[in-house]
Amino acid sequence: MSDVILDLSRLVSRVRHHTPSGVDRVEMAYARGLHARYGDRLRFAIVHPVGRYGRLPNAKALHFLDMLEARWALEDGDAKPRSIASVLPALVDLLPEAPRPVPGSVYVQASPHHLTKPDLVRRILTREQARFLCLVHDLIPIDYPEYARPNGAALHQRRIETIAALADGVIVNSAATGQSMRPWLEKAGRDVPTHVALLGTHDMPLAPTPEPVPADPYFLCVGTIEPRKNHLLLLNLWRAMAESLPASAVPRLVIVGRRGWENEQVIDMLERCPALVGHVEERNGCSDGALRDLLRGARALLLPSFAEGFGMPVTEALSVGTAVICSDLPALREAGGDAPDFIDPLDGPGWRAAILDHYRGGPLHTAQRERLSGWLAPTWEDHVAILCSAIEALRR
Repeated sequence: MSDVILDLSRLVSRVRHHTPSGVDRVEMAYARGLHARYGDRLRFAIVHPVGRYGRLPNAKALHFLDMLEARWALEDGDAKPRSIASVLPALVDLLPEAPRPVPGSVYVQASPHHLTKPDLVRRILTREQARFLCLVHDLIPIDYPEYARPNGAALHQRRIETIAALADGVIVNSAATGQSMRPWLEKAGRDVPTHVALLGTHDMPLAPTPEPVPADPYFLCVGTIEPRKNHLLLLNLWRAMAESLPASAVPRLVIVGRRGWENEQVIDMLERCPALVGHVEERNGCSDGALRDLLRGARALLLPSFAEGFGMPVTEALSVGTAVICSDLPALREAGGDAPDFIDPLDGPGWRAAILDHYRGGPLHTAQRERLSGWLAPTWEDHVAILCSAIEALRR
């Protein structure tokens, strides 16, 4: 029988980091979900950081995944990445072996890792004698280049062109992402099956030693500090509230996320705005357990983004019973259904009114709490079921 091969290159490339990104979580969920379905029939492969492609024995790959999950559950993201010297033994242990290809196999990739190198991807598929099934997270750097890193749009276009040219099937995390992807497949002149599978909701573990959360009511914003996430709106709102309301009437804002790119104004406000002192707290990262504690204790999650491919923080907050105030974007409506309060990301007065309503337990907060009782979280079981159907359609 042909193989199902899962690429773990992204996770191996992140071996120095203490806490995961959203893409890391998705690749982990693919590894766990496909292993649960296929067992020893699932093969693991990587493009190693030294450039070598090959397979990882299942026992070695699963041990590596266990180590990463234990780290994510316990370690704090504020710490600097591990030194190269400290992870060198692990990287040596993860040097891949030459594959033994089985014709008709399916190669699955859940991250954009090495997709900027179409010749490499083509060589992998030829060597494995495999068809290619790839998850597309978003096309934001192409659709909104002003929010990307310098040269980010060109790099992402190369990734999407690689997928459009080589993929035999595509998984998209939302219908909104699928709509953005469709013109690229049409431009390539290829009729590639596209499957919409919402990302599942992660069951983050409780922290073994609960970390302190603010004693007063607080709001939580989770995500890399970059222009697309629109942190500047929240900081300006908090400054205005601090300057116009009694100190006791100003809620607390906790921002969790590493500092990204093109964020000078946000960083200036966080570091130099006197009005925010005592009202806004920045945490560069935290363990899964600590993040779960923060989510459960928050009055609401705030996500005023200008663009999203899905909206994982929305589903994670709703899954633990926390209200959500987020931008009115198609992808976020797919993620949150009817539960959140949706507001235009440019509507400052609307955001202020909603935040203060939730802070005071007003009608918006009460109504959302009632809607939450009927909200159903998207599951990884459902996502993997769609994924496996797509795999089986490609196996020969």
